[in-house]
Amino acid sequence: MADERGQLTLFMVFATVAMLVLAGLVVDGGYVLAARRRAIDEANGAARAAAEALAPSAYRSSGDVVLEEAPAVAAAQDYLAAAGHSGTVLVEDDRVSVSLSFAQPMTVLRVFGIDDVTVSGRGQARSIRGIETGEGL
Repeated sequence: MADERGQLTLFMVFATVAMLVLAGLVVDGGYVLAARRRAIDEANGAARAAAEALAPSAYRSSGDVVLEEAPAVAAAQDYLAAAGHSGTVLVEDDRVSVSLSFAQPMTVLRVFGIDDVTVSGRGQARSIRGIETGEGL
C-alpha cells in the first residue's frame, strides 16, 4: 500500500488558496464595481458643472449664441479636482463630455500580485437656456 501521509495537508493548502482567491474576487470585485459607479457619477457631475458654466458670451448677427468653452472646461476640471481625480473635457456646441480614469487599489488580491485595477467613467451633459420672453404664459 502506498504511503498517503501528507495528502490531506496538500489538499488543505490548495483549498485555502482557492478560498482566498474567491474571497479576493468577491471583496475586491465589489470595490471595483463601486469605484466604477463613483467614476461615472464624478464624470456626470463634472459634465453638469461644465454645462452650467457654459454661458453665452455674445450673439452673432444670425441670432446664434456663442458659447464660451474655457469656463466650462475649468468648471469641470475644478469639480474633478475636488473629487481627487483628473480627466478630459470635450465641449462641442452645447454638449459637454467628460472622461476620467483612476486606479482602484486591491486589498485581498494584492497577495496574488494584483495591486490595482484601472476604472473609468464617462459622463455627458447639455447646456439648456431658459425662456427669455413671457409670451404665452
